[in-house]
Amino acid sequence: MAGDRFTPDFDPDCGDRPLTSARQDVVIGRWQGLRELLRATGDDWSVRGHRVQLLASACAGNSTVESWLAAEPRSADALVLWAATEVARAFNLAIAAGRGVPIDQNRIDRAVLACLQAAEAHPEDPTPWISLISVARLYPTGVRRQELGRWWDELHGRDPYSMEGHLQILHYYSSRWHGTHGLMYDFARDAAGVAPPGCALPVLVQFARVEEYRYILDGAKGQRDAVVGVGQHWNHDAAVSDVRRTWQRWITARPDGPVAPWEVRDLNYLTHAACYAGTADIATALFAMIGRQASRTPWSYTGDPEKEFEKWRKRPSRGA
Repeated sequence: MAGDRFTPDFDPDCGDRPLTSARQDVVIGRWQGLRELLRATGDDWSVRGHRVQLLASACAGNSTVESWLAAEPRSADALVLWAATEVARAFNLAIAAGRGVPIDQNRIDRAVLACLQAAEAHPEDPTPWISLISVARLYPTGVRRQELGRWWDELHGRDPYSMEGHLQILHYYSSRWHGTHGLMYDFARDAAGVAPPGCALPVLVQFARVEEYRYILDGAKGQRDAVVGVGQHWNHDAAVSDVRRTWQRWITARPDGPVAPWEVRDLNYLTHAACYAGTADIATALFAMIGRQASRTPWSYTGDPEKEFEKWRKRPSRGA
């Protein structure tokens, strides 16, 4: 393995070719490809959430989704994508403003109203509720607990094991946003504990560990050398146990078959955790599963993502 020529594939669409085609349509302002893709996706909520999120990122910089809405103002799919696009635009503004700099609350309110309109137009769809929980993070003090709880109940009732929905709540509860490390880990472990065998939710604990590291990194002003003191953040006993528990609950019970595009990021999180925890047996098996299918996060948080992925693939244990 160490001697072969290998380049990780950081395909933003994670191998979802119909999605790639639709995103190319966005660039030229053709909305019909979006309509065809979401219509074909149907009510497979994992696939739909993956596609809507990435389409929204592509639509945030132009008016393609507005052109679709102008042509078909009653299209539930168009409203769902427009809501996700409004959320993406709000986050883009927040990123441009800089960490800790609030953006115009009217802009956030507009995204919230778009999500509620989409939820009304497509009552069965959990996607608008995921978008709603996501944008709630941008309010300087968050949202009222009762309101967040209501939104969560709406999402959970439609898709109780939504990975993306759980992940948005985890981000909300993190110390970087409106919670604490303890609250974030408690949520991740509670979700993992009730997940059925083969469900990806146990990997939320690995997402939480990365979130904690990012918080530490933010405090060190982005200087990775300054966080060396965290020492066993990745490989203390609990971290190692968490990796093995996620492997057991998710991967060993996962149905055999190729990796789906919406699994790529989550598998990369577990692979990263397995490498840094020193669980070479699990890391080796995971690299065999994902092949060249890489996601930039979480590898980018611990170094250059391409170099990180290649290094650990050749030697998936610090002790090797």
